[in-house]
Amino acid sequence: MPGMQESTILPTPSTHLAAAPAAVVEQAWAVAGLHCAACAEQLRSELLGQKGVEKVQVGYAAGLAVVRAPAETQALLPARAKAAGYRLAPLDAASSADLRQMEARTLLWRLFVAGFCMMQVMMMAAPTYFAEGATIPADLRQLLHWGSWVLSWPVMLFSSQPFLIGAWRSLKRRRLGMDVPVALGVLVTFGVSTLVLFDPSGPWGADVYFDSLTMFMAFLLAGRWFELKARHAAAMELAALAGQPDVQVQRETADGRVEALALSAVRAGDVLRVGLGEAVPVDGFLLEGATHVDEALLTGESQPVQKRQGDLLVGGSLNLGQPLRLRAQAAAHEGRAAQLAQRLQAALTERPEQAELAERWAGHFLAAVLLLALAAGLVWSFIAPQQAVAVVCAVLIVTCPCAFALAQPAARVASHRWLARQGLLLQRLPALEVLSRVNRVWLDKTGTLTRPEAHARSLCAEGDKPERRGAAVALASWSRHPVSQAVARSGAGLPGLRWREVQELPGKGLRGLDADGQWWCLGPQPERAGAQFGREGEPALLAFDTEEAPLPSAARFLKELQELGLHGGLRVGLLSGDKAERVAAVAAQLGIADAHGACSPERKLELVRAEQQQGACVLMVGDGVNDAPVLAQADASLAVAGAAGLAAQAADVLLLRGDLSALPGLIRQARRTQHVMRQNLIWAAGYNGLAIPLALLGYLPPWAAGLGMALSSLLVVGNSLRLARGD
Repeated sequence: MPGMQESTILPTPSTHLAAAPAAVVEQAWAVAGLHCAACAEQLRSELLGQKGVEKVQVGYAAGLAVVRAPAETQALLPARAKAAGYRLAPLDAASSADLRQMEARTLLWRLFVAGFCMMQVMMMAAPTYFAEGATIPADLRQLLHWGSWVLSWPVMLFSSQPFLIGAWRSLKRRRLGMDVPVALGVLVTFGVSTLVLFDPSGPWGADVYFDSLTMFMAFLLAGRWFELKARHAAAMELAALAGQPDVQVQRETADGRVEALALSAVRAGDVLRVGLGEAVPVDGFLLEGATHVDEALLTGESQPVQKRQGDLLVGGSLNLGQPLRLRAQAAAHEGRAAQLAQRLQAALTERPEQAELAERWAGHFLAAVLLLALAAGLVWSFIAPQQAVAVVCAVLIVTCPCAFALAQPAARVASHRWLARQGLLLQRLPALEVLSRVNRVWLDKTGTLTRPEAHARSLCAEGDKPERRGAAVALASWSRHPVSQAVARSGAGLPGLRWREVQELPGKGLRGLDADGQWWCLGPQPERAGAQFGREGEPALLAFDTEEAPLPSAARFLKELQELGLHGGLRVGLLSGDKAERVAAVAAQLGIADAHGACSPERKLELVRAEQQQGACVLMVGDGVNDAPVLAQADASLAVAGAAGLAAQAADVLLLRGDLSALPGLIRQARRTQHVMRQNLIWAAGYNGLAIPLALLGYLPPWAAGLGMALSSLLVVGNSLRLARGD
């Protein structure tokens, strides 16, 4: 700034100016070609094998991979993934949409070919269904079989390719994936039917199963198609949530000019300008003058804090005094949109404990399935050799654990969609299970439950004239100070005044110049909370008394919390760093019996730990840096809109809107999610428990096994989609 003395510029530590080493970056990729948890694990292993890759997380249900590696290594990953049978695209809107479109189009073509060939093969097989074999001439019967064989080749070479390739990849890695039994069933069915076609009098009998093969593949691909569309819908909604634009800030150049740039481009030592009412973008030192900032998010104190030259301004606080200049203390590595995206990506690629346990048992289950199919084939080769192949194929197909694999991921992704629409960002997947067991909720006060409200009273005989009050309200609307905002809200709808000039004086309030050249002041009133308004140099005409009032929705959502009745009742308490008398007053207004004021971060930790030791499952709701330790300590935690960085990072859930009315819905959704997961698992187990004996006894042909497996997966996906609607 012109005229600025060099002595007012705080030196920047040389450590911030040192050249950075080669950057290791964390990049998110959209993935195509994932069909099950085994696919996700295989892709993860392939990418980890690339030199320089430090960490890989792959989320099957979300079609997402997050890789930590140097930038030059990241550029090689798509080729590595393509060689393994998968496709990667940067997680931007255009690239992700193109990848999803390509994946959906390819699967739709496979489904179309399988469906078309299935119908043609069924037409050729129909005569053997509706008439006795003896009534069909042998040469015509053989001709129909040859036609079915020809029409089955497109299904084998094109439609079934994902299953055959997936099984081959699994076997190369000496693992049993879910594609293995499907591929074996397809190959055995086609192979034996081909042998029968060339030698009808051989040991395999005279029956072919091309109709079962094509029908099974069509049903299975239809199930995958509906599953894929559900996953793509979830991916688009969640990407839209994290796709908010980066914040723009004003930076001074060396010659005193001002340029706009993204927050993510700010570096240590940059001189930034922060306007009145704007949020301080990064931690930095105030270069000149003085101001007031709202640090309610940081300390729990509801009153503004004065800052002078050289003081540290913490990123996230609101500038309430006057336009200021600060020198950035450290780089702002990411803006709000990037932070949301990274937290969302971490949640969707996280591997919950239940999923890891299921994967450990999946190999044993599939091995048991193969042994069971082999044993069934041997037994039936003695009982009725002509049925042995059909029984083996039916057992392999019906026991494919697709429904088991979808039971939990499908429910989690669907629940994510509903939570995102409610403005709730789940940062850690295990939090859903914990939230379903919560029986103790602690709430912070300032910024979560309350905001100041102003009430006008006249200080002169003329009374409270609407036009005078409207002028005060119009002047107050120029400031982001909590008291000014309360005054502005108190006069909604009143006729305002167009002020020719407005100034905000640190610690003294606002000055406004009217059309007649007269200055008016809105400033603090002595010994009372609030503000007074009048002509400059004259007695005040109006006073605005302020009190901290609960948010309009507070009483409603607190009642909903109490009515949840979870585990014998949901107890709600208030923890705040604000003065004890203010906390007690708010608690009394809201009917909260258990309230603690003047709590340091250490005291909050003590209270939460004490309850956890007594067996309580604790949910902590906060928004400030002082809440970060207790948010991390609680069994589950939620940070409200605008939460300070540390609080947001420590929380399991971010509330992106400034209204806690979504909190009861969050707990209900967590309970519903666990209920749907149990339903899915019970259905998958029940289906296998019923279908496997039927297949072993020869009552379930391969085509019916394929239909049952496809319907089982569709039922699990459909049941999970109820969560996306909040049902």
